[in-house]
Amino acid sequence: MTLELRGITKRFGSLVANDQISLTVKEGEIHALLGENGAGKSTLMNVLYGLYTADEGEILLDGVPQHFEGPGDAMAAGIGMVHQHFMLIPVFTVAENVMLGHESTGFAGSLDLEAARERVREISARFGFHVDPDRVVETLPVGVQQRVEIIKALSRDARVLVFDEPTAVLTPQETDELMAIMRQLKESGTSIVFISHKLREVREIADRITVIRRGAVVGEASPTATNAELAALMVGRPVELTVQKRPAEPGPDALVVKDLQVLDETGHIHVDGISFSIAAGEVLGVAGVQGNGQTELTEALLGLQHHVRGSIELDGKQLVGRSVRKILDAGVGFIPEDRQVDGLVADFTLAENLMLNRSYRAPFVRFGTVHRKVLERFASEKLVEYDVRAAGIHATAGQLSGGNQQKVVVARELSRDLRLLVAAQPTRGVDVGSIEFIHKQVIVTRDAGVPVLVVSTELDEIAALSDRIMVLYRGRIVGIVPADTPREVLGLMMAGERPEGIVA
Repeated sequence: MTLELRGITKRFGSLVANDQISLTVKEGEIHALLGENGAGKSTLMNVLYGLYTADEGEILLDGVPQHFEGPGDAMAAGIGMVHQHFMLIPVFTVAENVMLGHESTGFAGSLDLEAARERVREISARFGFHVDPDRVVETLPVGVQQRVEIIKALSRDARVLVFDEPTAVLTPQETDELMAIMRQLKESGTSIVFISHKLREVREIADRITVIRRGAVVGEASPTATNAELAALMVGRPVELTVQKRPAEPGPDALVVKDLQVLDETGHIHVDGISFSIAAGEVLGVAGVQGNGQTELTEALLGLQHHVRGSIELDGKQLVGRSVRKILDAGVGFIPEDRQVDGLVADFTLAENLMLNRSYRAPFVRFGTVHRKVLERFASEKLVEYDVRAAGIHATAGQLSGGNQQKVVVARELSRDLRLLVAAQPTRGVDVGSIEFIHKQVIVTRDAGVPVLVVSTELDEIAALSDRIMVLYRGRIVGIVPADTPREVLGLMMAGERPEGIVA
């Protein structure tokens, strides 16, 4: 099926999210849509999927104009969408999620779950998904949940599949598996729109690339284009793709962790007796495949874990046993790995989100009353300083793209007087322009004498930002090594091996 968009324009008040966008996706083609966060990529696809109605322009499938009143019409026409944030019911089984909204019935009107199970088995076998139709979705790894989303779309005979930032929540291994699946879909004749801002992935998988910037198409590019060329086309200026930093000038140890153990409610150990330190003015990167204790470590530092043993000292003061508020007041900044769950309140304005961890004291609150002028001036300055693309300080956080949401979190945390910065997946789901900006802010924080802990599943990011790298495997430290340690050695350590000469 050939998809054609002609002159699509979508406005939200005075904001033009899509401005006369035209593109064609051929049958059996992977067409990448590349652009910064907030460029209008997801808005355009939501128009295609019937979630929004275009103010101007038309959608054609095999040359026939389409008029979608909602996603049901788009699905009926053969369009499927795999969203960045999965549209699954966690407590339902795979089969129940697949049939949701398209329920078939059997005897006496009962749901024909067996038909849904068989459809899941058939599609899984065809593409090698290995998905159990009776597994409850919330028990599945993220990569498998994404396969469930793909099965949902294919079960409704989708001939055009839209992947909206599909790798934002995946590990590198899961990303490779998704790429293989996309190639299989292409070979079966499915047309694919791949929305991303990750240059390596786009160059690896796309047949053609359309770049949009600030809501408009600025050009087409070949997958043979260099990262620098694609980045410049996306952002509208040359982008520094490597982190520029001078050698660290570490001071005395500021954060000292000894024999730290973190358990869950069942007694399972997630962090198993680790000890390390971070000096003032140093970045310690934490590498490892996700699920090896990184999340529990960062949450223990913030007082978010309730079953913690051992010692965490910041500037000689014990943090274990303190409340989250007291730890924040001690000068700990926190960029969480999931900005939507732990970093922002979607229904609050940007101004309100920027004062969240200081909403009970000066300068924003006096005598129990919010000082509106102070807050609005502060918020306006931060939106400009951190290049947050939004309609204004009174827009809600939920209205922003993922990258702009991340910049709001970074702006809030780095605008305080910090004694420690904990940054977990600081650039997850963020475009190259924003990555460049956030990386600079981390280095500026380090150079101001603040100890920084960075956790990332992106080895390139860890190597670029860190002065030393600590590798975790199953909750234990495999070793702490210099930042210039070869990727091959780090890869072995991430698999639990300790090469000769590496000391835990």
